Amino acid sequence: MSSNPPFGRNRHIQSRLEHDSEHGDDFQNICSKIGIDITIPGWPDRFGRGMSKSLERKNKKPRVLSLFSGAGGLDIGFRDSNFDIVESVEIERRFCDSLLANAQAGKMFQNTKVNCIDIREYGAKHLSDIDFVIGGPPCQTFSAAGRRANGVMGTDDPRGVLFREYVRILEETAPKGFLFENVYGITGAQGGKPWKCIVDSFSDLGYKLSFRILDAADYGVPQHRERLIIVGLREGEFMFPRPTHGPDSLDGLDHYTAHDAICDIDMSNSNGKIPGKYSELLKGIPPGLNYSYYTEEMGHPNPVFAWRSKFSDFLYKADPNSPVRTIKAQGGQWTGPIHWDDRHFTVEELKRLQTFPDEYRICGNRQTAIHQIGNSVPPQLSRILALSVADQVFNMDMPFKTSYLSQSETLGFRQRKRDLTSVYRSKAKQAISAQKPERSPCSDHYVFSANLHENHRFETSESMEHTYQISADWADSLDVSVKNRYKNHEAPFYAIEIVPSVDWALGVDNVTAHVFDDDLRAYTVAWKSIGRAISSRAIKDDLVQLNGYYQYKPRIRCRIIRFETTLDISVLTGVVSGKAVRMMLPTAELAEEWGVPESRVLEEAEKLKKVGYEIRNHNTNSQIEDGMWLIPYAFPTPTHLGVQLNKQLTT
Repeated sequence: MSSNPPFGRNRHIQSRLEHDSEHGDDFQNICSKIGIDITIPGWPDRFGRGMSKSLERKNKKPRVLSLFSGAGGLDIGFRDSNFDIVESVEIERRFCDSLLANAQAGKMFQNTKVNCIDIREYGAKHLSDIDFVIGGPPCQTFSAAGRRANGVMGTDDPRGVLFREYVRILEETAPKGFLFENVYGITGAQGGKPWKCIVDSFSDLGYKLSFRILDAADYGVPQHRERLIIVGLREGEFMFPRPTHGPDSLDGLDHYTAHDAICDIDMSNSNGKIPGKYSELLKGIPPGLNYSYYTEEMGHPNPVFAWRSKFSDFLYKADPNSPVRTIKAQGGQWTGPIHWDDRHFTVEELKRLQTFPDEYRICGNRQTAIHQIGNSVPPQLSRILALSVADQVFNMDMPFKTSYLSQSETLGFRQRKRDLTSVYRSKAKQAISAQKPERSPCSDHYVFSANLHENHRFETSESMEHTYQISADWADSLDVSVKNRYKNHEAPFYAIEIVPSVDWALGVDNVTAHVFDDDLRAYTVAWKSIGRAISSRAIKDDLVQLNGYYQYKPRIRCRIIRFETTLDISVLTGVVSGKAVRMMLPTAELAEEWGVPESRVLEEAEKLKKVGYEIRNHNTNSQIEDGMWLIPYAFPTPTHLGVQLNKQLTT
């Protein structure tokens, strides 16, 4: 097996140019030889058509089976490189709609049979003459987002073992080779055990493997998208194509920028600037940065967010002069990339940023289209890989010479990515200096009412019609009171007190919330009311931002002050004070910390979860060892959109 490390910058560009001048064409020469002008917006479409016409005149078309086809991104690249996509297999009905739309007469895949079926129910024995297999099983469980949300579940997630179906179909069809695509996180998941299993499974079928982690931007895609590519061959050894763009390319051709990709697209379908909670914050973020612009670590004088407390695509605004960061398949209103004009990219623009052909139909509404685009292999990356397969595996008559990476050569995109931190800090510093941000004025006293709905959804109103009546007073301290309009309690049952462990920029010495209701729902309301009071002044976005991400030392200290109450809140009181918080503990130690028998730990954990605490164990996050527990924060955190919200502590 050939492993080609993707790390490190190549410091010998000039010598490489001299060496490769006799062995391969740079990308500009390649395009020139097939009559393509890469200064025109949307040039990848023309490149695909030009390659298709150039190759089909002289070469037989190898027969390809596409698995886990998605919306067809990988298929497009192989089709444009003179491969015949005989059949495609995809389970998602919405994705199949797009495949079928492009398989009609006169369309790109007019001769392709689309199988909208679970891969586990698909048999390929009827295809006795398949030359090559392509596809990438679902990768969410290994992705950065998946690791952040769930831990690295890997092959413990049902989606993580679908590669076995890929292996089964390879065994049934016995092609000359295959191309397997996935997220790079797969190599390190679960200590590398799934990766070893995947490698062994392919090798046991008689395939010699070559693999690399590649950045799509290095191959003409106006988007940074790191993916693991495995090519397995029965005979010979596969060499990966040299990047066509960027510092590692043969001629140092600049990356294809977001602006250049979309500058000629009609904007009549744009909905304009994004309204809502973060619209003002978004306006201040310099292109290329995300929510972290508003952090202390970036030098912001009024930090709203805690460092690394959000996904990196939250409030990420694209830089027109660079490729965008990875387009996500799913996300909310504030998930980037967001256009530098503070609006959402249109579907037509997103297709360009992913290098889908303009004429290629993506079916469904906007969110469905984004899901398909974000889950796809960029067709331009696929084209370059497919051309390398056509050249090395099927000996096609090519109109140019391709330059290949030697087994020992490294690529520099990872180091360039690390270097961006200093670039972002510099950009943030310049923007902060220019903007001189100021806080919006806010009343020192205000009242509102609230209801707490299912899944901890917090509904507020400036009128006093809801169940809970809340007042917030800013002076030397922030004093919050929570009362139930249907109960007439004169005195509070308990109070929640928060003090800073470091400077917290609230402008008060402490925060105290008095709770005048003996129903524990009011406890959750109290914390949410504190969060609302803080966020209303644009000081911090929520309590997590005030405290800091749980993997770092807390920036606040909390406690419950008990008054006359019969409420059983002893465990709750300990958690609020930080007891057994932010640490992975076995059941026995957690029971000791809480002062309860081991048999009651699950019961008490369920009580905490009921009032909004995030509780993690092996059942919610399979990478946590069985019998271990983690409570990330001393205060309730779930919202009705929270990842952990509906995960059960027991099966």
